[in-house]
Amino acid sequence: MNKKAKGFTLIELMIVVAIVALISVIAYPSYMNYVINTKRNVATNTLLQIADRQQQFFMDNKRYAATLTDLGLAANPLILDEQGNPADAGNTRTVYAVSLSDITATTYTITAAPVNMQLKRDTKCGSLTLNQAGTQGASTGYDGCW
Repeated sequence: MNKKAKGFTLIELMIVVAIVALISVIAYPSYMNYVINTKRNVATNTLLQIADRQQQFFMDNKRYAATLTDLGLAANPLILDEQGNPADAGNTRTVYAVSLSDITATTYTITAAPVNMQLKRDTKCGSLTLNQAGTQGASTGYDGCW
C-alpha cells in the first residue's frame, strides 16, 4: 500500500521563511522609529512641564528659577528614564538629561540631551530645546522633532 506522506516540503518551508524575513526587514525599521519617537515624546513632555513650572515661578518671584530643584524637581540636571520618571545617572535605561541654561531674570533655555542608546539612535533630532518665548528647537536643525 502506498501512503501519501503528510507534512511540509522543503520548498514550502523555505517560502514561509522568506516571507517572514521580508516582513521583518520591512517592519523592524518602522518599529525602531516608533521606539525613538516614543522616547523623544518623554523629553518634549518634560520640557513643556518644566516651562509651565518656570512660568509659575516667574509669576510668584518676578524672575525665572536658576535650577530645576528650585522648581521642585528631583535633581539638577534631571535624568529621565523611558517612562519620564527621574532616574540615577548611572542607570543604563535612562534616555534624556534635562538641564537649564541661559538663565537671567527674564530668559531661560531648557535642554533635553539624549543619553545612552537614545543618543546613538536619535541622530535626526539630537538635543531638544525650549525657551521662555516658547521657541522649540533641535540641535540638528530638523523641524520634525516636536
